[in-house]
Amino acid sequence: MRPTLPIPSAGGSLRFLYRNPIGRVILKVLTRPFVSKIVGKYMDSSLSKRRIKKFIKQNNIDLSCYQIEEWRSFNAFFHRHIRPETRPMGDPDTGELISPADAKLLVYPIQDGLVLPIKESEYTVASLLQNEALAKQYQNGWAVVFRLCVDDYHRYCFAATGEKEPDVFIHGKLHTVQPIALRMHPVFCENARSYTLLHTEKFGDVVQMEVGALMVGKIVNHDADIRKSVKAGEEKGYFAFGGSTIVLLFSENTFAPDAELIENTRNDLETVVRFGETVGRCAGKS
Repeated sequence: MRPTLPIPSAGGSLRFLYRNPIGRVILKVLTRPFVSKIVGKYMDSSLSKRRIKKFIKQNNIDLSCYQIEEWRSFNAFFHRHIRPETRPMGDPDTGELISPADAKLLVYPIQDGLVLPIKESEYTVASLLQNEALAKQYQNGWAVVFRLCVDDYHRYCFAATGEKEPDVFIHGKLHTVQPIALRMHPVFCENARSYTLLHTEKFGDVVQMEVGALMVGKIVNHDADIRKSVKAGEEKGYFAFGGSTIVLLFSENTFAPDAELIENTRNDLETVVRFGETVGRCAGKS
């Protein structure tokens, strides 16, 4: 049995920023490009090194799992390298799907009316991709959502072997007026996100998407602009400081999540998984 956690609810400050009209005005200022650039430059500078020790203590980070070095900035520490032997990998060659990251995982069958709660917003598959035609290819398939916390390993890999298309980047934005509501809550923000279409032998065409924070989260993908062959377990990129999420989309009859992941999600529990760990198999594999 894997460890589980209750699905978290938004804190008071986040509810204020995202749901309150005054909070959204403040958030609009905070999310201006020049603010993000200033914060990003600070996190990349040597001045930010002073934050590292306190961050390690506050988040109980076990440094024995990581390659220790003289980190030149907080961001260099945040996307630090892990010791490979601490993350044994499943066997993708036998049809296993590996987790692309350390994360808290939820799995959802993609059916009419599905709304994915991701980083203080809610998305249909079509609104997440901003591509209706591509979204239809995943109807009746699976959406697998990996939520990374600040204390997790923030480098991630390709979840499956195949041929990747050039990445598609979608800019985040903040709505200052109420847009069309999903479920009970209006969507006031859209996070920056980047997705890759993977043509795989075992799982068909898979979407692997990275979602960054609206304010300071930064997605850094390697070889983002080119088409090339990739292998499961190969590093795809990393997140700079800020919350982060990875989403995998599978079409119908291509992927079978582990049964406990399905059951935990039904019970509103996230499952704690690790980079390289098996989380399911291609359909028809036991």
